[in-house]
Amino acid sequence: MKTLKDIPLSILELAPMRLGEGAGDTLSRMLDAARHAEQCGINRYWLAEHHNMQGIASSATSVLIGAVAACTERMRVGSGGIMLPNHPPLVIAEQFGTLDALYPGRIDLGLGRAPGTDPLTSRALRRDDMRAEHYREEVESLQRFLGPADPVTRVRAVPGEDSNVAIWLLGSSLYSAQLAAEKGLPYAFAGHFAPRHAYEAVSLYKERFQPSDALEKPYVMLGVPLIAAETDEEAHYLATSSQQRVLSLMRGEPLWLRPPVQSMEGLWTEQERASVEAFLGLSIIGGPVTIKSKLEHLIREFEVDELMFTNDLYDQEQRKGALSILVSCRS
Repeated sequence: MKTLKDIPLSILELAPMRLGEGAGDTLSRMLDAARHAEQCGINRYWLAEHHNMQGIASSATSVLIGAVAACTERMRVGSGGIMLPNHPPLVIAEQFGTLDALYPGRIDLGLGRAPGTDPLTSRALRRDDMRAEHYREEVESLQRFLGPADPVTRVRAVPGEDSNVAIWLLGSSLYSAQLAAEKGLPYAFAGHFAPRHAYEAVSLYKERFQPSDALEKPYVMLGVPLIAAETDEEAHYLATSSQQRVLSLMRGEPLWLRPPVQSMEGLWTEQERASVEAFLGLSIIGGPVTIKSKLEHLIREFEVDELMFTNDLYDQEQRKGALSILVSCRS
């Protein structure tokens, strides 16, 4: 049975914008956080893809991956994920082939099936509503573009071919778990916003996994929200920033990252409170002792190979401190 010492720890970056902050300041803070993450020994730093979301600056995912890779040296950097129905597979193969050429052996390509936005914005992205139905074929196309060079084919990804960039399938339901198992690819479950299906999806992936050239045995990474502080009381106070943002998401409001508040009472209804708490059901909140205990329990329960954390604290130094606390829990 694996323990916390055996598990690589990684970060999912959403580039949350603080209320009243411009994108430049947000992305500067992101790069600062990435450099600190590498110093802490974080394994991967993945960037999300979201469009037309006020308060979220992670829309040009490939550009951000390049920026993070450029300011770090060892840490793997990738997408969590590229929403493949939004993009031609050839374009993604060229982008990630280029990233791999610049930063060899450090680039991950995590793929999602959802649009990462609303229907109107999907049309602005020139997205065909039926492309998600062809996700399997587009994953296979991307594998061919990034795989061994084929001298016969007339369409090639340059750069890209023969790079064998590591492909992951991401999901928040059972579909991607089953597809990742069939194709023998590593699988990341979005427990940071869909905890209800986590255990079933992870179990299905492991049960149906078929070895491939990419992977001999199943490899699971679980995403969870992290709010770490010096004490449990402080952590629960800091967690109100994340709670406010999820509440805004449910209300269809801008997703600005707001300062923490002493109490959420009066800010949400009882029904909204239940919905927010369900959304954040796998949250790891607390001081060092509590964090370590909760993580050990999570690892035993899900038998995962790696953990990936969102770390959306309002204050930059507290956010960096949370990573230091997280890593210290392994000793």
